[in-house]
Amino acid sequence: MKKQIVALSMTSMLMISCGVKQPKLVYPETAKVDTVDVYFGTEVPDPYRWLENDTTAATAAWVEAENKVTDAYLAQIPFRSALLKRLTDVANYEKIGTPFKKHGKYYFFKNDGLQNQSALYVQDSLDGEPRLFLDPNALSDDGTVALTGIYFSNDGRYMAYTISRSGSDWTEIYVMDVQSGKLMDDHITWAKFTGAEWQGDGFYYSAYDAPVAGKEFSNVNENHKIYYHKMGTPQTEDKLAYQNPKYPKRFYTCSVSEDETMQFLTEDGEDRGNALYVRNLRKPNSTFVPMTTDMSYRTYPIEVMDGKIYLITNYGAPKNRVMMADLNKPDREDWKEVVPEAEFVLSEAEVIGGRLFLTYDKDASKHAYVYTLEGKPMHEIEFPSLGSVNFSGNKDDKECFFSFTSFTTPGATYRYDMEANTYELFRAPKVDFDSDAFVTEQVFYPSKDGTKIPMFLTYKKGLKKDGTNPVYLYGYGGFNISLNPGFSSNRIPFLEKGGIYAQTNLRGGSEYGEEWHLAGTKMQKQNVFDDFIAAAEYLIAENYTNKDKIAIVGGSNGGLLVGACMTQRPDLFRVAIPQVGVMDMLRYHKFTIGWNWASDYGTSEDSKEMFEYLKGYSPLHNLKPGTHYPATMVTTADHDDRVVPAHSFKFAATLQACNDGQNPTIIRIDSKAGHGAGKPMSKVLEEQADIYSFIMYNMGLEF
Repeated sequence: MKKQIVALSMTSMLMISCGVKQPKLVYPETAKVDTVDVYFGTEVPDPYRWLENDTTAATAAWVEAENKVTDAYLAQIPFRSALLKRLTDVANYEKIGTPFKKHGKYYFFKNDGLQNQSALYVQDSLDGEPRLFLDPNALSDDGTVALTGIYFSNDGRYMAYTISRSGSDWTEIYVMDVQSGKLMDDHITWAKFTGAEWQGDGFYYSAYDAPVAGKEFSNVNENHKIYYHKMGTPQTEDKLAYQNPKYPKRFYTCSVSEDETMQFLTEDGEDRGNALYVRNLRKPNSTFVPMTTDMSYRTYPIEVMDGKIYLITNYGAPKNRVMMADLNKPDREDWKEVVPEAEFVLSEAEVIGGRLFLTYDKDASKHAYVYTLEGKPMHEIEFPSLGSVNFSGNKDDKECFFSFTSFTTPGATYRYDMEANTYELFRAPKVDFDSDAFVTEQVFYPSKDGTKIPMFLTYKKGLKKDGTNPVYLYGYGGFNISLNPGFSSNRIPFLEKGGIYAQTNLRGGSEYGEEWHLAGTKMQKQNVFDDFIAAAEYLIAENYTNKDKIAIVGGSNGGLLVGACMTQRPDLFRVAIPQVGVMDMLRYHKFTIGWNWASDYGTSEDSKEMFEYLKGYSPLHNLKPGTHYPATMVTTADHDDRVVPAHSFKFAATLQACNDGQNPTIIRIDSKAGHGAGKPMSKVLEEQADIYSFIMYNMGLEF
C-alpha cells in the first residue's frame, strides 16, 4: 500500500488566530476496494472495508502512517506540554473511595495521586491503620491491567477478583486467600460481562468459548454460558450450569443471595429489558422458575430478606418502582408494590440497615430518600448542591456512608446517621483548584420539535455573555443512560482559561424515564441529534459563544452523536472529537456485541424503511466530498472490542478524502487500550492533553 507522509514544521503549522486557516495536511493514501453491499435493492459501496481486518499487516501500516501525521500535528502545538503539566498537577491528588464493610473489616480504594490504577486497602476498624490488600499496579509494568471487580465468598475465606488487560472486555478471574493474601491457583480465562457469584466452595461466572486466534477483538460474541468453578480445580473441569443455544446472541448472568438461599438468572440482549428467573437453592436439584419473561421491561433484584425478594422494575411504571415477590410465588402477577412510581425517575434502590435507600433523578440531578421496608417514606437526605450520590452499606449494617460529587466538587465521603438523618464529612480530597471561583447553572432549551432539554453549564464566576467564550459541549443520548453531575480534573485547565463546560441531557437517556429513552431510539434517533444541535444554537442565541468557539465531544454512542451532528451541520462547530464512536450504522451489528445495540438502533437488515433511516444519519455514509468539515480528531484504540476500531478507521479515511477545507481531520489510535474503562492514569493524561490542546489550538486560544 502506497503511503505518503508530510513533515509538519512549526512555521507552516502555527495558527496565528482562529480566523487564519491552517495549511491543509497531507494524509496517508488509503487504498480503496470495490466492495459493494446491496440492501433492499440499494447498492452501498464500502471502499475501506479492508480496514475492518485490524490484524493484517496492511492495516497496521495504515495505523502507523496515520499516527505519524497525528503525532507530528499534536507535537507542534506550542502549549501542549504546558497543558499536560497542568492536567497532571490537578490530577495529582489523593482519591479515596467510600468504605464498605465485609466480614467485619472495612475496605476502600485509594489512589495516591498519579497511580495508574487505584489500589484496595483494608482496615480492622474505621480508625485503624489501613493495609494494602490488593495493588493492581503490580499486575503490569505499564498499568494496562485493570482491576474490574472484587467478590468475597460468603464465608469470608476467599476473594475473587476480575481483571481486564489493555482495556478489553475480556475478563480473567483470580482468587486470593483473604487471611494470608496468597494467590490461589484458580484462574479463569475468556470470561466476559461477569463477576464471580459464590456458592459453597466455588463460584458461578459467565464466559464464551475461546475465540479464533487473531479475531479475539472483532468477531461476533455468541453463546454466552454460565459455569460453576469449584475451588482447587482447573477451568477445564468447570461445570456448565446454564446455556440456551436457541438464543446465541443473548447474555446470561447469575447472582446468588448472600445467605445462599436463592439464585437469580438474568437473560438480556434481545430487547430493551431483561427476563428474570429464580431458583430455590434450599431444594436439591431445583430448577429456575420464571419471574418475568417479557424482555421489553427491566427488572432486577435489590435484596433478599426472609424469603422475600425486593425488586426494581419499570413494568407498569416507566419511571420505575419497587416491588416485592415471594420465593414461593415468584410470578409477576403475584408481586406486591412497595414504593409506587413517582414524578421523577427512580435510578437506584438498595437496602441498608433494614431500610430502603432510593435515589431519584430530578432533572438529571440526584436526590435521595429513605423508606421503611414496607414502603413508608421517612425522610429526604438533602445534599449541598446539584450533584450525584452513591451509598455504601449492607442490609444489616447500622452505619452508612455515601459519596457526593458535583461539577466543581471532587468526590467527598460522608458518614450518614440513619436515626438522626444527619451526616458529617468523613473524607474529602484536596485539589489544586479553587472550586469557589466557578459556578454551575442548569438551563432548559427548546429542541427542534419544541421539547425542553436540560443542560448544565459550568464556568468561571463573572463570565460575560459576549458571544466569545469557548465551549466544550458534551452529550450521549442513548441506551437509557443518564448524564449526571460529576467532577473531572481534566476540565480544570479549560475552565481556568475561561471555557464553558456544557453537558446536555439528550433524549435517548434515562433522565425522564422510559418514554424519554424511547424518544431517542430507532426511527426517532434523529431527535437526539436535533437536541444536540439545538444546544449549540441555544448557546449562540443566548450569547454565551459563537460557532467558531464550539467543540463537540462524545464517546461510544456519543461518538455516533458527534459524527452525525458534524456531518449534518458542519457549519455549526469549530471542533469535533468523536471518541470510540459507532460510525458505520449499516454494519455495527456484525462485530463483537454490536448486535446487542439493535434495541436502540434497529439494524440495516430489519426492513427497507429501517435501512434507509440508518443510512440517512450514519456518520460514515453521510460524509460528502467537497465539504468544509470542522477540525476533527477521531479517537480509538487497538483493544476496543466494544466498538471495534474499524468504525473510526473507515470514518477517518473517508473524512480525509472528503474534507475540502484547511481544517485538520486526524485520527488518534491508542495502543494497549480499549473502550475507555480501566485506562491507566498515564494514558488518560496523555489523551486528554491531546484532546484539549487540539480543541484550544483550533479555536485560536493560548495556554
